[in-house]
Amino acid sequence: MSKKLNDTIIRAYNGEETDYIPAWFMRQAGRSQPEYRELKKKYSLFEITHQPELCAYVTRLPVENYGVDAAILYKDIMSPLPSLGIDVEIKSGIGPVIHNPIRNIHDVEKLGEINPKADVPYVLDTIRLLTEEQLEVPLIGFSGAPFTLASYMIEGGPSKNYSKTKALMYREPETWFALMDKLADMIITYVEAQVESGARAIQIFDSWVGALSAPDYRIFIKPVMTRILSELRQHQVPLIIFGVGARHLLLEWNDLPVDVIGLDWRTSITEARELGVTKVIQGNLDPTILLTEWETIENRTKAILDEGLEKGNYVFNLGHGVTPDIKPATLKKLTELIHRYSQK
Repeated sequence: MSKKLNDTIIRAYNGEETDYIPAWFMRQAGRSQPEYRELKKKYSLFEITHQPELCAYVTRLPVENYGVDAAILYKDIMSPLPSLGIDVEIKSGIGPVIHNPIRNIHDVEKLGEINPKADVPYVLDTIRLLTEEQLEVPLIGFSGAPFTLASYMIEGGPSKNYSKTKALMYREPETWFALMDKLADMIITYVEAQVESGARAIQIFDSWVGALSAPDYRIFIKPVMTRILSELRQHQVPLIIFGVGARHLLLEWNDLPVDVIGLDWRTSITEARELGVTKVIQGNLDPTILLTEWETIENRTKAILDEGLEKGNYVFNLGHGVTPDIKPATLKKLTELIHRYSQK
């Protein structure tokens, strides 16, 4: 690499001592940044991700503007699904909309396989561009997890209760497990290509799996997650798992071959440790706190950092993604506070 890499966050993910608590923010790329908003006047999300130089610029911006310790690739968890034959559109104000939702075993059997070099070369080119020339911090790649991807594919878009998804899971377990296997194959291949192109850590977003009970998770999800993560461990990069409303699944996650467990704002670091979480913890400031006055932000952040410093094996993040109304100056000030306060 042409630039000296600050690998503090990778060492923290590996459970090593670091000079300060490293930080990055989910959805730090895009969203609230004025430079990004200008781009969105001309290009859609998919159009940006299909142009490596433009996508690299958006990915790099928060590192330069906020001083965070990692970049996360700018793309969407839907990005690889068209290669399987899924007709997906990102609609403004709605989110992903699937025009050919999964309804039965025949729909699952029609799904194709991903060939990253042929299907998503722009993703791999963006990673290479960033890691070979532009970044001084590690790049985090990512993928959606099987349940979260399946929920969009079955519901046809975002859902509040995942009733179609869960009904298919309960009613047609053969169809469900066939879909899980298809998605597992895709995720493994897709993530491996990201790592081979230069990604230094991988976050698996199982954003909506908290909709399942722990017993259902053990039956319908844990086997496929174990297979995915076991395969990816061979590449020796830190593996992170994150979802919202998943406190009841933390011990199930702790049992998986992951290195890092991301917490949302509902569960504190201390509570997670008391429940029995032994992995490195990442999290978990409520993003809406960043819409309040600085005194509140500072107090809440310091309280979280105190827990992280006391319990150890910790990386700072938000409990969910940056929202469009959070000011970039607030995120810059937040990063400075985290670094300064946690300096050892």
